[in-house]
Amino acid sequence: MDNPLIQIRNLSVGFTSQSGDTLQILNNIDLSFGKGQTIGLVGESGSGKSTLALAMMGYLKTGLRLVEGTSLFRGRDVFSMDEGTLENIRGGEIALIPQNAGQSLTPTMRVGNQIAEAVKLHTSLPKDQWRDRVIELLLQVRLPEPKTLLSRYPHEFSGGQQQRVAIAMALAGEPDVLLLDEPTTGLDVTTQAHILELLRDLSAETGMAMVYVSHDLGAITRVSDRVAVMYAGELVLEGTTRQVLRKPAHPYARGLLLSIPRLREAVVPTSMPGRPPPPGEAGPGCAFADRCPLAERRCREERPELLPTTTQETVRCHFRERVKHLPSPDPPKRPERQSLVDADTILQLDGLAVSYAKPGILDQILGRLPRVTPTVEKVNLAVHRGETIGLVGESGSGKTTILRTIAGLLGPQNGTIAYHGSEILDTLVAARPKDLLRRIQLIFQNPDASLNPRHTVAEILALPLKLYFGLRDKELRDRTVALLEQVRLGKHYLDRLPSQLSGGEKQRVAVARAFAAEPELILCDEVTSALDVSVQAALLDLLIDLQAVRETTYIFVSHDLAVVRVLADRVAVLYLGRICEIGPVDRVYLPPFHPYTEILLGAVLEPDPDAKPTLAAGDIVELSPPAEGCPFQHRCPRRIGDICDHVIPPWRQAGTDHSIRCHIPLCDLGAM
Repeated sequence: MDNPLIQIRNLSVGFTSQSGDTLQILNNIDLSFGKGQTIGLVGESGSGKSTLALAMMGYLKTGLRLVEGTSLFRGRDVFSMDEGTLENIRGGEIALIPQNAGQSLTPTMRVGNQIAEAVKLHTSLPKDQWRDRVIELLLQVRLPEPKTLLSRYPHEFSGGQQQRVAIAMALAGEPDVLLLDEPTTGLDVTTQAHILELLRDLSAETGMAMVYVSHDLGAITRVSDRVAVMYAGELVLEGTTRQVLRKPAHPYARGLLLSIPRLREAVVPTSMPGRPPPPGEAGPGCAFADRCPLAERRCREERPELLPTTTQETVRCHFRERVKHLPSPDPPKRPERQSLVDADTILQLDGLAVSYAKPGILDQILGRLPRVTPTVEKVNLAVHRGETIGLVGESGSGKTTILRTIAGLLGPQNGTIAYHGSEILDTLVAARPKDLLRRIQLIFQNPDASLNPRHTVAEILALPLKLYFGLRDKELRDRTVALLEQVRLGKHYLDRLPSQLSGGEKQRVAVARAFAAEPELILCDEVTSALDVSVQAALLDLLIDLQAVRETTYIFVSHDLAVVRVLADRVAVLYLGRICEIGPVDRVYLPPFHPYTEILLGAVLEPDPDAKPTLAAGDIVELSPPAEGCPFQHRCPRRIGDICDHVIPPWRQAGTDHSIRCHIPLCDLGAM
């Protein structure tokens, strides 16, 4: 390639083990790309994707070191640059959007000032234009009412909104190279689709190159020109997006594609057996040999080279020609969905309303609540034993708020919550008895906020086992290892701290900790968002198996509508804290739809180079619903008149247990 912006040559990165050995987590990587190109890095957690992306800007996490090779930016080795030169490049010429926005935002600094600081450092705009540029950036990332948001602190934003702020900060300096480390993990489907369109347009208009690290092959498909597949620190396949996703020439890439849930069919995806080898344990042959359906003796004894198959594709496999002839495995069978007619109702929400508004001094004196529209209002929901109900909707729709209220982390404004017929509305978590705490478990979206950074994995998992079951010594260790195996980690993770885990590995530890309590009801808040597709498929299979054996009940919050299709029995669609459609998953995903449900389904990104999302131009989520009428009135593409503005829509029965809240007659709510 002539004059590449980034050129990686024979790059190896590793760390020193306790025994003094050098264990490599990147092995002899060669990769380059130029102006206006986007390359997607895919692979399971721990494969080295993020490490490779960070090495492009001369950064290595604590404990890692350069073993050999170079990382060149405009022909200069970033590992040979002094700190002053690197500081001038980072954030300006090379910008990073991190996976966890919460860690990149200063909690004590207003969001407007944080973005303005990026504008100040990385542009030549005069000070009187900073505010206008900040507002422009917030609008680009689809944050509503940006003038209102400038004075807010990061904790006043949802996880998806924080991620958009981080994206705005990275774009402030109009970088030449943008490194994106799982940038859309916390975003809902409509925002993700719009952000990816924005990035594609910026790349085309400005020549900005991008490195897109993601588990989401649908997002990779939409934004990338080329795809590099990584396994155990090595590149195993690199080629055009169409080649890699349509006709994968490596069995590992094929396995990743088979692990993806599909929107159009409620089939449990096929997870690859086993897991990647730990650093230093791959052996002399192919690192993928123990999991490969094509493996022979040669694969375990001789390391394959990365060789071209065409002028635009390179593959690391001894038997690359056989991959296309592999038969498709039968997907795991989902147990017959149970009838909910006779199932016990374990959780009942009636008229639930939750508000984050804080009373002012006058409100406190008069003992009244401030007059604001609640974040969540009039939510009625019955949850049956052994079922999974999915809560879907964009960021800010109240999904996590509902989970936190059920878990006792938030106090409701109105309504009732009953667990097995006993009201728990006024019982916050600190006052709940130990047995109730055990029976209702919450898995947070961000594992960094729920895992003690000073505790090892063994200590994190031991806490609920000691607290609820009194386990000790060998019994405690055996049960801890079994929990790790269930989430596809091993005993070699026991002594690691959260800081030594990838984002996906931390999420698996959080899932294992929830299951350690053997709960009856698990509140799942985006539990698969940080997982790679193979581990996600294994976790979905695990959730389904445990539900069949233990009659575990799930309330499953997710932006990934394909995952919800696989797991859920019923789906409730929320917009700005109001349920607008609810019913069995198979019916909600087929017409007739609520207009909002139709927009969500149309924005889903499939791992198909020819599939394009259906997006509404200028479509921006509102901060709060209107005072009267339909909450969706300002965005609805099918608005029928003043009745939408002034009258609350009625519930319409679209079938057994399927209800849509809309003024439009069912016969007019057709297919997308």
